[in-house]
Amino acid sequence: MGGDAAFILAAVCAFVAVAAAGFALVPGGAGKARKSRVAVAVGEPVQRGKRKIAALDSAAQKRRQIQETLKDLESRQKAERKKSLTLRARLEQAGLTATPLKFWIVSGALGVFAALGVMAAGLHVLMALAAGFVAGLGLPRWVLGVMRKRRQAQFTANFADALDIIVRGIKSGLPLNECLKVIARESESPVRQEFQQLVEGLAVGVELDEGMRRMMARMPLPELSFFMIVLVIQQKTGGNLSEALNNLSVVLRARKMMREKVKALSSEAKASAFIIGSLPPAVAVMVSVMSPSYMAPLFTTPIGQLLLMGGAMWMGIGILVMRGMINFKM
Repeated sequence: MGGDAAFILAAVCAFVAVAAAGFALVPGGAGKARKSRVAVAVGEPVQRGKRKIAALDSAAQKRRQIQETLKDLESRQKAERKKSLTLRARLEQAGLTATPLKFWIVSGALGVFAALGVMAAGLHVLMALAAGFVAGLGLPRWVLGVMRKRRQAQFTANFADALDIIVRGIKSGLPLNECLKVIARESESPVRQEFQQLVEGLAVGVELDEGMRRMMARMPLPELSFFMIVLVIQQKTGGNLSEALNNLSVVLRARKMMREKVKALSSEAKASAFIIGSLPPAVAVMVSVMSPSYMAPLFTTPIGQLLLMGGAMWMGIGILVMRGMINFKM
Protein backbone atom coordinates (compact mmCIF):
# COMPACT_ATOMS: atom_id res chain seq x y z
CA MET A 1 0.00 0.00 0.00
CA GLY A 2 2.75 2.38 0.91
CA GLY A 3 4.45 1.80 -2.45
CA ASP A 4 1.21 2.46 -4.37
CA ALA A 5 0.64 5.69 -2.43
CA ALA A 6 4.17 6.83 -3.17
CA PHE A 7 3.69 6.03 -6.91
CA ILE A 8 0.37 7.95 -7.05
CA LEU A 9 1.94 10.91 -5.27
CA ALA A 10 4.86 10.95 -7.69
CA ALA A 11 2.47 10.82 -10.68
CA VAL A 12 0.41 13.71 -9.32
CA CYS A 13 3.55 15.75 -8.75
CA ALA A 14 4.73 15.02 -12.27
CA PHE A 15 1.35 16.06 -13.70
CA VAL A 16 1.37 19.29 -11.71
CA ALA A 17 4.92 20.04 -12.86
CA VAL A 18 4.01 19.45 -16.53
CA ALA A 19 0.88 21.59 -16.20
CA ALA A 20 2.83 24.38 -14.54
CA ALA A 21 5.43 24.28 -17.26
CA GLY A 22 2.70 24.44 -19.92
CA PHE A 23 1.01 27.41 -18.29
CA ALA A 24 4.36 29.09 -17.95
CA LEU A 25 5.29 28.62 -21.60
CA VAL A 26 2.01 28.92 -23.53
CA PRO A 27 0.74 32.31 -22.20
CA GLY A 28 4.16 33.86 -22.72
CA GLY A 29 4.25 32.83 -26.40
CA ALA A 30 0.67 34.00 -26.94
CA GLY A 31 1.53 37.26 -25.21
CA LYS A 32 4.49 37.79 -27.48
CA ALA A 33 2.41 37.04 -30.57
CA ARG A 34 -0.30 39.38 -29.30
CA LYS A 35 2.31 42.04 -28.61
CA SER A 36 3.72 41.67 -32.11
CA ARG A 37 0.25 41.93 -33.64
CA VAL A 38 -0.49 45.00 -31.55
CA ALA A 39 2.84 46.52 -32.53
CA VAL A 40 2.11 45.97 -36.22
CA ALA A 41 -1.42 47.34 -35.86
CA VAL A 42 -0.21 50.40 -33.97
CA GLY A 43 2.88 50.88 -36.15
CA GLU A 44 0.92 51.61 -39.33
CA PRO A 45 -0.98 54.59 -37.85
CA VAL A 46 2.24 55.85 -36.31
CA GLN A 47 4.04 55.66 -39.64
CA ARG A 48 1.04 57.23 -41.36
CA GLY A 49 1.07 60.00 -38.77
CA LYS A 50 4.79 60.53 -39.31
CA ARG A 51 4.21 60.80 -43.06
CA LYS A 52 1.41 63.29 -42.47
CA ILE A 53 3.62 65.35 -40.15
CA ALA A 54 6.40 65.30 -42.73
CA ALA A 55 3.96 66.46 -45.42
CA LEU A 56 2.71 69.24 -43.17
CA ASP A 57 6.28 70.29 -42.41
CA SER A 58 7.14 70.45 -46.12
CA ALA A 59 3.97 72.43 -46.83
CA ALA A 60 4.78 74.84 -43.99
CA GLN A 61 8.34 75.20 -45.27
CA LYS A 62 7.06 75.85 -48.79
CA ARG A 63 4.63 78.43 -47.41
CA ARG A 64 7.41 80.16 -45.52
CA GLN A 65 9.56 80.18 -48.63
CA ILE A 66 6.72 81.74 -50.63
CA GLN A 67 6.18 84.39 -47.95
CA GLU A 68 9.89 85.23 -47.90
CA THR A 69 9.89 85.47 -51.69
CA LEU A 70 6.88 87.78 -51.62
CA LYS A 71 8.51 90.01 -49.01
CA ASP A 72 11.68 90.20 -51.08
CA LEU A 73 9.69 91.05 -54.20
CA GLU A 74 7.69 93.69 -52.35
CA SER A 75 10.81 95.42 -51.05
CA ARG A 76 12.38 95.36 -54.50
CA GLN A 77 9.20 96.69 -56.10
CA LYS A 78 9.15 99.61 -53.66
CA ALA A 79 12.69 100.50 -54.68
CA GLU A 80 11.82 100.14 -58.37
CA ARG A 81 8.67 102.25 -57.86
CA LYS A 82 10.81 105.10 -56.56
CA LYS A 83 13.12 104.79 -59.55
CA SER A 84 10.14 104.83 -61.96
CA LEU A 85 9.31 108.41 -60.88
CA THR A 86 12.45 109.83 -62.45
CA LEU A 87 12.33 111.60 -65.80
CA ARG A 88 14.58 109.03 -67.48
CA ALA A 89 12.30 106.20 -66.35
CA ARG A 90 9.19 108.01 -67.61
CA LEU A 91 10.83 108.58 -70.99
CA GLU A 92 11.58 104.85 -71.24
CA GLN A 93 8.03 103.99 -70.14
CA ALA A 94 6.68 106.21 -72.92
CA GLY A 95 8.80 104.33 -75.46
CA LEU A 96 11.05 107.31 -76.21
CA THR A 97 14.80 107.11 -76.75
CA ALA A 98 15.45 110.77 -75.87
CA THR A 99 17.63 111.61 -72.91
CA PRO A 100 16.50 113.92 -70.08
CA LEU A 101 18.88 116.59 -71.40
CA LYS A 102 17.12 116.65 -74.79
CA PHE A 103 13.76 116.76 -73.04
CA TRP A 104 14.76 119.80 -71.00
CA ILE A 105 16.22 121.53 -74.07
CA VAL A 106 12.98 121.07 -76.00
CA SER A 107 10.94 122.21 -72.99
CA GLY A 108 13.05 125.32 -72.56
CA ALA A 109 12.76 126.16 -76.25
CA LEU A 110 8.97 125.82 -76.15
CA GLY A 111 8.78 128.03 -73.07
CA VAL A 112 10.91 130.76 -74.63
CA PHE A 113 8.96 130.76 -77.91
CA ALA A 114 5.63 130.89 -76.06
CA ALA A 115 6.76 133.81 -73.89
CA LEU A 116 8.14 135.72 -76.87
CA GLY A 117 4.94 135.11 -78.82
CA VAL A 118 2.78 136.47 -76.01
CA MET A 119 5.02 139.53 -75.60
CA ALA A 120 4.95 140.13 -79.37
CA ALA A 121 1.15 140.15 -79.18
CA GLY A 122 1.39 143.10 -76.79
CA LEU A 123 0.14 141.34 -73.68
CA HIS A 124 1.36 141.86 -70.13
CA VAL A 125 4.72 140.55 -68.98
CA LEU A 126 3.04 138.33 -66.38
CA MET A 127 0.97 136.78 -69.16
CA ALA A 128 4.17 136.09 -71.07
CA LEU A 129 5.77 134.48 -68.01
CA ALA A 130 2.66 132.37 -67.40
CA ALA A 131 2.59 131.25 -71.04
CA GLY A 132 6.28 130.39 -70.93
CA PHE A 133 5.83 128.43 -67.69
CA VAL A 134 2.90 126.44 -69.09
CA ALA A 135 4.57 125.77 -72.45
CA GLY A 136 7.96 124.97 -70.94
CA LEU A 137 7.02 122.83 -67.95
CA GLY A 138 3.37 121.89 -68.22
CA LEU A 139 2.86 121.03 -71.89
CA PRO A 140 5.87 118.69 -72.44
CA ARG A 141 5.24 116.78 -69.21
CA TRP A 142 1.55 116.48 -70.08
CA VAL A 143 2.38 115.12 -73.54
CA LEU A 144 4.85 112.69 -71.96
CA GLY A 145 2.21 111.51 -69.50
CA VAL A 146 -0.33 110.98 -72.29
CA MET A 147 2.16 108.93 -74.34
CA ARG A 148 3.11 106.89 -71.26
CA LYS A 149 -0.49 106.08 -70.37
CA ARG A 150 -1.38 105.22 -73.95
CA ARG A 151 1.52 102.79 -74.20
CA GLN A 152 0.62 101.17 -70.88
CA ALA A 153 -3.01 100.83 -71.98
CA GLN A 154 -1.90 99.10 -75.19
CA PHE A 155 0.31 96.73 -73.19
CA THR A 156 -2.54 95.87 -70.79
CA ALA A 157 -4.95 95.25 -73.65
CA ASN A 158 -2.67 92.62 -75.26
CA PHE A 159 -0.97 91.12 -72.21
CA ALA A 160 -3.69 88.53 -71.47
CA ASP A 161 -3.27 87.13 -75.02
CA ALA A 162 0.47 86.80 -74.39
CA LEU A 163 -0.24 84.78 -71.25
CA ASP A 164 -2.52 82.48 -73.26
CA ILE A 165 0.38 81.85 -75.66
CA ILE A 166 2.56 80.79 -72.73
CA VAL A 167 -0.17 78.53 -71.32
CA ARG A 168 -0.75 76.77 -74.65
CA GLY A 169 2.98 76.43 -75.27
CA ILE A 170 3.68 74.87 -71.86
CA LYS A 171 0.77 72.46 -72.22
CA SER A 172 2.12 71.37 -75.61
CA GLY A 173 5.57 70.70 -74.13
CA LEU A 174 7.52 73.87 -75.01
CA PRO A 175 9.90 75.32 -72.42
CA LEU A 176 9.20 78.75 -70.99
CA ASN A 177 12.02 80.45 -72.94
CA GLU A 178 10.59 79.26 -76.25
CA CYS A 179 7.15 80.59 -75.28
CA LEU A 180 8.71 83.96 -74.50
CA LYS A 181 10.39 83.96 -77.91
CA VAL A 182 7.04 83.29 -79.58
CA ILE A 183 5.56 86.31 -77.80
CA ALA A 184 8.57 88.42 -78.82
CA ARG A 185 7.93 87.49 -82.48
CA GLU A 186 4.16 87.44 -82.85
CA SER A 187 2.55 89.69 -80.22
CA GLU A 188 1.27 93.20 -80.75
CA SER A 189 3.22 96.32 -79.87
CA PRO A 190 4.34 97.23 -77.18
CA VAL A 191 4.17 93.69 -75.74
CA ARG A 192 6.45 92.51 -78.54
CA GLN A 193 9.15 95.10 -77.81
CA GLU A 194 9.15 94.44 -74.07
CA PHE A 195 9.43 90.68 -74.47
CA GLN A 196 12.11 91.12 -77.12
CA GLN A 197 14.24 92.94 -74.58
CA LEU A 198 13.49 90.23 -72.01
CA VAL A 199 14.48 87.43 -74.43
CA GLU A 200 17.66 89.28 -75.45
CA GLY A 201 18.61 89.65 -71.80
CA LEU A 202 18.01 85.95 -71.11
CA ALA A 203 20.14 85.07 -74.15
CA VAL A 204 23.17 86.91 -72.74
CA GLY A 205 22.86 85.32 -69.29
CA VAL A 206 20.51 87.61 -67.35
CA GLU A 207 18.46 85.75 -64.73
CA LEU A 208 14.71 85.54 -65.23
CA ASP A 209 13.82 87.49 -62.09
CA GLU A 210 16.34 90.22 -62.98
CA GLY A 211 14.94 90.43 -66.51
CA MET A 212 11.41 90.71 -65.14
CA ARG A 213 12.48 93.50 -62.77
CA ARG A 214 13.95 95.41 -65.72
CA MET A 215 10.69 94.95 -67.60
CA MET A 216 8.79 96.20 -64.54
CA ALA A 217 10.99 99.32 -64.54
CA ARG A 218 9.99 99.98 -68.16
CA MET A 219 6.34 99.03 -67.69
CA PRO A 220 5.23 99.49 -64.03
CA LEU A 221 1.84 97.81 -64.20
CA PRO A 222 0.09 95.60 -61.61
CA GLU A 223 -0.65 93.00 -64.31
CA LEU A 224 3.03 92.60 -65.07
CA SER A 225 3.76 92.52 -61.34
CA PHE A 226 1.38 89.56 -60.94
CA PHE A 227 3.12 87.79 -63.83
CA MET A 228 6.55 88.34 -62.28
CA ILE A 229 5.38 87.03 -58.90
CA VAL A 230 3.98 83.85 -60.48
CA LEU A 231 7.19 83.18 -62.43
CA VAL A 232 9.53 83.84 -59.50
CA ILE A 233 7.52 81.72 -57.04
CA GLN A 234 7.19 78.86 -59.54
CA GLN A 235 10.92 78.97 -60.23
CA LYS A 236 11.77 78.72 -56.51
CA THR A 237 9.02 76.41 -55.19
CA GLY A 238 7.76 74.56 -58.26
CA GLY A 239 4.17 73.93 -59.23
CA ASN A 240 1.92 73.85 -62.26
CA LEU A 241 2.93 76.96 -64.21
CA SER A 242 0.33 76.56 -66.97
CA GLU A 243 -2.52 76.39 -64.46
CA ALA A 244 -1.23 79.41 -62.52
CA LEU A 245 -0.82 81.49 -65.68
CA ASN A 246 -4.24 80.40 -66.93
CA ASN A 247 -5.80 81.62 -63.69
CA LEU A 248 -3.86 84.86 -63.99
CA SER A 249 -5.12 85.33 -67.55
CA VAL A 250 -8.71 84.90 -66.34
CA VAL A 251 -8.12 87.46 -63.57
CA LEU A 252 -6.59 89.97 -66.00
CA ARG A 253 -9.51 89.65 -68.39
CA ALA A 254 -11.94 90.16 -65.49
CA ARG A 255 -10.00 93.29 -64.45
CA LYS A 256 -10.21 94.57 -68.02
CA MET A 257 -13.97 94.03 -68.12
CA MET A 258 -14.39 95.80 -64.79
CA ARG A 259 -12.26 98.69 -66.04
CA GLU A 260 -14.40 99.04 -69.16
CA LYS A 261 -17.56 98.91 -67.04
CA VAL A 262 -16.26 101.68 -64.76
CA LYS A 263 -15.32 103.71 -67.83
CA ALA A 264 -18.83 103.34 -69.23
CA LEU A 265 -20.45 104.29 -65.92
CA SER A 266 -18.27 107.39 -65.59
CA SER A 267 -18.73 108.55 -69.18
CA GLU A 268 -21.69 110.77 -68.22
CA ALA A 269 -19.64 112.56 -65.56
CA LYS A 270 -16.77 113.00 -68.02
CA ALA A 271 -19.10 114.49 -70.62
CA SER A 272 -20.53 116.89 -68.03
CA ALA A 273 -17.03 117.93 -66.96
CA PHE A 274 -16.04 118.53 -70.58
CA ILE A 275 -19.11 120.70 -71.22
CA ILE A 276 -18.64 122.71 -68.03
CA GLY A 277 -14.93 123.21 -68.70
CA SER A 278 -15.44 124.30 -72.32
CA LEU A 279 -18.29 126.76 -71.67
CA PRO A 280 -16.22 129.79 -70.45
CA PRO A 281 -13.71 129.76 -73.36
CA ALA A 282 -16.51 129.12 -75.86
CA VAL A 283 -18.58 132.02 -74.52
CA ALA A 284 -15.51 134.29 -74.54
CA VAL A 285 -14.80 133.44 -78.19
CA MET A 286 -18.44 133.98 -79.20
CA VAL A 287 -18.64 137.38 -77.45
CA SER A 288 -15.31 138.42 -79.00
CA VAL A 289 -16.61 137.59 -82.47
CA MET A 290 -20.01 139.25 -81.98
CA SER A 291 -18.80 142.31 -80.01
CA PRO A 292 -15.03 142.83 -80.22
CA SER A 293 -15.15 146.21 -78.51
CA TYR A 294 -16.83 144.69 -75.47
CA MET A 295 -14.07 142.11 -74.94
CA ALA A 296 -11.15 144.32 -76.03
CA PRO A 297 -10.36 145.75 -72.53
CA LEU A 298 -9.91 142.22 -71.24
CA PHE A 299 -6.93 141.75 -73.60
CA THR A 300 -5.56 145.28 -73.91
CA THR A 301 -5.58 146.67 -70.35
CA PRO A 302 -3.26 145.39 -67.59
CA ILE A 303 -6.16 144.78 -65.20
CA GLY A 304 -8.06 142.84 -67.84
CA GLN A 305 -5.01 140.72 -68.60
CA LEU A 306 -4.51 139.96 -64.90
CA LEU A 307 -8.18 138.99 -64.62
CA LEU A 308 -7.85 136.83 -67.70
CA MET A 309 -4.79 135.11 -66.23
CA GLY A 310 -6.54 134.56 -62.90
CA GLY A 311 -9.59 133.12 -64.65
CA ALA A 312 -7.39 130.74 -66.66
CA MET A 313 -5.63 129.64 -63.46
CA TRP A 314 -8.88 128.92 -61.63
CA MET A 315 -10.28 127.15 -64.69
CA GLY A 316 -7.20 124.93 -64.72
CA ILE A 317 -7.59 124.12 -61.03
CA GLY A 318 -11.26 123.28 -61.55
CA ILE A 319 -10.44 120.99 -64.46
CA LEU A 320 -7.85 119.16 -62.39
CA VAL A 321 -10.31 118.74 -59.50
CA MET A 322 -13.04 117.38 -61.80
CA ARG A 323 -10.52 115.06 -63.43
CA GLY A 324 -9.54 113.67 -60.04
CA MET A 325 -13.21 113.11 -59.16
CA ILE A 326 -14.14 111.19 -62.31
CA ASN A 327 -10.96 109.12 -62.77
CA PHE A 328 -11.01 105.72 -61.07
CA LYS A 329 -7.80 103.74 -60.71
CA MET A 330 -7.93 99.94 -60.66
